[in-house]
Amino acid sequence: MSKPVVVIVGRPNVGKSTLFNQLIGQRRSIVGDEPGITRDRIYGDVTHRGRPFDLIDTGGILPNEDELIPSEIFKQARFAFEEASQIIYVIDGRTEITGVDRELAALLKRLGKPVTLAVNKIDHPSRADLTNEFYGLGFADVYPVSAEHKLGLEDLLDHVTREFPKAEAAPVAEEKPRAIRVAIIGRPNTGKSTLLNALTGEERAIVSPIAGTTRDAVDESVVHDGREFVFVDTAGIRRKGKTKLMAEKLSVVMAIKHIESAHVAILMMDAVEGATAQDATIAGYAHEAGRPVILCVNKWDAMPKEGEGAKTKKEFEELARMQMRFLEYAPMHFISAKTGAGVKKIFSMIQQGFDASNIRATTGDLNRFVELLKRETDVPVKYLTQVGVRPPTFVLFTEKRAELHFSTERYLINQLRKRYGFKGTPVVLKIGKSAPRKK
Repeated sequence: MSKPVVVIVGRPNVGKSTLFNQLIGQRRSIVGDEPGITRDRIYGDVTHRGRPFDLIDTGGILPNEDELIPSEIFKQARFAFEEASQIIYVIDGRTEITGVDRELAALLKRLGKPVTLAVNKIDHPSRADLTNEFYGLGFADVYPVSAEHKLGLEDLLDHVTREFPKAEAAPVAEEKPRAIRVAIIGRPNTGKSTLLNALTGEERAIVSPIAGTTRDAVDESVVHDGREFVFVDTAGIRRKGKTKLMAEKLSVVMAIKHIESAHVAILMMDAVEGATAQDATIAGYAHEAGRPVILCVNKWDAMPKEGEGAKTKKEFEELARMQMRFLEYAPMHFISAKTGAGVKKIFSMIQQGFDASNIRATTGDLNRFVELLKRETDVPVKYLTQVGVRPPTFVLFTEKRAELHFSTERYLINQLRKRYGFKGTPVVLKIGKSAPRKK
């Protein structure tokens, strides 16, 4: 039996792709501030409370636009409408209803399909009243949501899937833990492919002293202590000024894509060359993607023991941390991928980073944490909520509307790390927009 189909639709730049990515739990659609980024239909599989369905993200629709690309988007969306069991019409709750919104509403009504209006960018419960005016579009089912902060999505899905059939119960079997995807990243010729071979025990990746041998990402699966790890050896990322060939430019784009699809990133550094600004740039890609990072210092066996260039592990780490101050949470590990020294420990470090990135604090404990902060600090905290994992993401609501000072934000993140054990993973703290005080 085919699964029900839910189609996400709306004019450009209202947050459709952000909603799609949140519902499928990974970044499949490209998200950005530029209108019209999504052009084709993008499919994803979702299961909500045991009810599986296919989710389709359509391009931003301008119903009467004659330009080639918008008209092609509209054509693609019509194909999606024919498949739809339910339609989620996404609208920007922070702007007034536009003529395009009304035209699209009229078009959707003519389809005769069930339509749920998702009023997006309602990032605080007090702003839910802003949805009232959107009933004027003529839809009975209106839900305030914030796709970015994952607010209201459960209620939206409960409604949309309420009549979908539940999946048939499969024979009870021991549930295997999901494989942990690991991206091995770094500059060319730092030993990424050699590490892959050492981790998997096979000559799976091409190893060469010629910088830039790996152009395509290579996947290799290995089971260690009963847990499956999938390693991705990405192409070496060069400085932008040196990426003149289109294939190399594409390698950079694909390496970043593989970082974003991985659960953990291993940054390979060359012990002899030392930590470089380019190492920091590459590490920044993983940090910005919210991935746990392990700093692997390779070729430690080739480090001079004395004389010029000689460094202890402590000295190397101090210099490297200066280059990558934003990675204070990332553990540093010294290895020789060639001889295998220190390689086996990497598995437990990956597991630790993965587990930390999936920690979810309970509401009750977060409330106790906030009360403790109020007693011990002068930070004007109202309440704190966790809205996501991988990375652990929190929204903080304050008494004042002013942005937190950087040092205060860092203090709060460090306190969260201390309390919940977020070892090896970034922690994201967003500042929610507090409701205006009642007079």
